[in-house]
Amino acid sequence: MFTNMFVLTIPWLEKILRPTLVYFALVLLLRAFGKRELAQLNPFDLVVLLCLANTLQNAIIGNDNTVVGGLIGAFSLLLVNWGTVRFLLGHRRLDQLLAGRPTVLIKQGRVMKQALAREMMTVAELAVVAHRQGFSGLDQVEQCVLEPGGTFAITAKAGTRIELSDLMDRMEVIHKQLEDLRGALKR
Repeated sequence: MFTNMFVLTIPWLEKILRPTLVYFALVLLLRAFGKRELAQLNPFDLVVLLCLANTLQNAIIGNDNTVVGGLIGAFSLLLVNWGTVRFLLGHRRLDQLLAGRPTVLIKQGRVMKQALAREMMTVAELAVVAHRQGFSGLDQVEQCVLEPGGTFAITAKAGTRIELSDLMDRMEVIHKQLEDLRGALKR
């Protein structure tokens, strides 16, 4: 039993090289297929990511199903990711080349349909993104940018959202009114 769990069936170097090669291949593939894959916008994208993980599992672990082999593979992936991120911190131009550029999806309140098509997004999906960030509709959005990492940066049109300070002021007025009402009821 312990032999099956802890004795590697393939060499250590192969256990390190497999996840490293898969890591870099996956980074390049995700870059080639766009930011939408990173944004995980809909159930179809989630299915693709789950299937991708399952498909690459054997490429990462090979014929070795041992605990030690799995730990070596996991450690290798984490180490390669850590090293890559550290390297790219010092090489901004290479980082931008690999990550890509931001895509403006809404500019000055207007939906950029060509940019949406390039990112393979629909207006309905964009509306869901805006709704998740607290907007009731796209008509409240001044600008929306899909960042290279798959996140959305959204700026509201002037006057469409209540600022936190305004909300706090309104709550203070309500609190004072409640205190006055409570005092009047005690009399």
